Amino acid sequence: MKKYFNKSILAIACSVLLINNLHSQEISQPITSKQIDSVTELVLKTFNVPGIAVAVVKDNKLIHAKGYGTAILKTGQKLNEFTQFGIASNSKAFTSAALGMLIDEGKLKWDDRVTDYIPGFKMYNPYVTDEFTIRDLLTHRSGLGLGAGDLMMFPDGSNFTKEDIIHNLRYLKQTSSFRSKYDYDNNLYIVAGEVIAKASGISWEEFIEQRIMKPLGMNASAASISRLKDKSNIIRPHAPVNGKVETIDIDWSETANAAGGIWSNVTDMSKWIMMQMNHGKYGDQLQYKLFSDEVHEEMWSPQTIQPVRTTAPYNTHFSTYGLGWGLSDVKGYKQVTHTGGLAGIVTQVMLFPEINLGIIVFTNQQVGAAFSAISSTIKDSYIGVKGYDWVKMLHERVVANEANAKKILDDVSKGIEEKIKQAGGKFSIEPYAGTYKDPWFGEVEISMKDGKPWFTSKRSPRLSGELFPYKGNTLIVRWTNRSLDADAYVIFSTDMEGKPSGMKMNAISPLTDFSFDFQDLDFVKIK
Repeated sequence: MKKYFNKSILAIACSVLLINNLHSQEISQPITSKQIDSVTELVLKTFNVPGIAVAVVKDNKLIHAKGYGTAILKTGQKLNEFTQFGIASNSKAFTSAALGMLIDEGKLKWDDRVTDYIPGFKMYNPYVTDEFTIRDLLTHRSGLGLGAGDLMMFPDGSNFTKEDIIHNLRYLKQTSSFRSKYDYDNNLYIVAGEVIAKASGISWEEFIEQRIMKPLGMNASAASISRLKDKSNIIRPHAPVNGKVETIDIDWSETANAAGGIWSNVTDMSKWIMMQMNHGKYGDQLQYKLFSDEVHEEMWSPQTIQPVRTTAPYNTHFSTYGLGWGLSDVKGYKQVTHTGGLAGIVTQVMLFPEINLGIIVFTNQQVGAAFSAISSTIKDSYIGVKGYDWVKMLHERVVANEANAKKILDDVSKGIEEKIKQAGGKFSIEPYAGTYKDPWFGEVEISMKDGKPWFTSKRSPRLSGELFPYKGNTLIVRWTNRSLDADAYVIFSTDMEGKPSGMKMNAISPLTDFSFDFQDLDFVKIK
């Protein structure tokens, strides 16, 4: 997720004292469990995260697994190494592995066409449809924009089925040419999950649990939250709501399980990453195998080039995406990693196969800097990087991002106030009132509700909120659910008579999660 929260002045003071103490110890090679405890406790305070779980695997052994803080802020339930989290997009590597297993069995190939398994699959461009392969489903190079179509499954509560989502891909226009550019997507992993179901004869959920989790002994994990047998030790997500971190509802549509639905804990996930670093082998003597060396190498081979944003302190020269994994060089080592984000939950898995090191960090607040501060500190201690105070540096970045977003939101609020003042305190929604339809998202209603101008999505009811005048034919919608942090511009177009004939949308804050892909909507007024 891309949402952050400022700490208090007291937490700043604690942060400085604790991190200075940590660095005064000159973290050894490797970092100790006690030092991991210190860093994690500091991160809890600095980034206002209720709970974090951390695991470290080295040389096929789980050398650190611990929970910190609170699983559920509202109840005070404590968190431990067995507490279950939604691992979000770290589920994508499971989908890739499942396909690899089916390839080993001769049931499909990476470069089979998707239409061979799902005849109704169709992209906006007919050429792209014809050429689209199973490999393309996993590599974020479809030509679709970042998070395109995610509003069909996020936020939770919409009535889009998997069949609806796959059908509606044909309405999403490419923003770049096919296979030319990396843009992260979720919906094509939903398609990949259906390919697994077609090729195996069982659902994606059954395949993941029976063919992967059960052999590995991931007994506390499940392919979705609804399939967890025991929910007595699960986290609840947390997010800033009107400036205060609060417990929020679990927000995930199970139509998208193949993209991000798995629930697990750091202890179970350590078994998963040990198998990965052993090229698909597992068991006390590595006597069993989930997938072949050939499949393993393909999943960990570059498929899509990504931009390298910075090199310090890791001298990174390349960054790519494989099949369900991000791949880069870090201080001369191969780094295999992925992150995941749901509303109020963010997770990270990081592997260094050459030194047989794995790091897992799960958090129940949506500030991504929290897991990065922990994993970077642990990683540095193993690869010989010294002198970087990740908690301090990442917190400064969070504060700067928050300040920038606040300025934008404050400017919008001033614009609303000025517009209302110019209109003598009156705002009529009547010129804009009506029903508007987008080809893939469906209908929204602009109307009066309880005496207020209102935006209502018919297929995604949680996208409902009050409308305010802003500039010209642009209005602002503020969602009733304030934890969404996704207020948006609503920009009306007009016909030759100056009457509203359609509308587009854009998120206001640069910190709004990319899954609110308002920019992909193109509404036409139908009545």
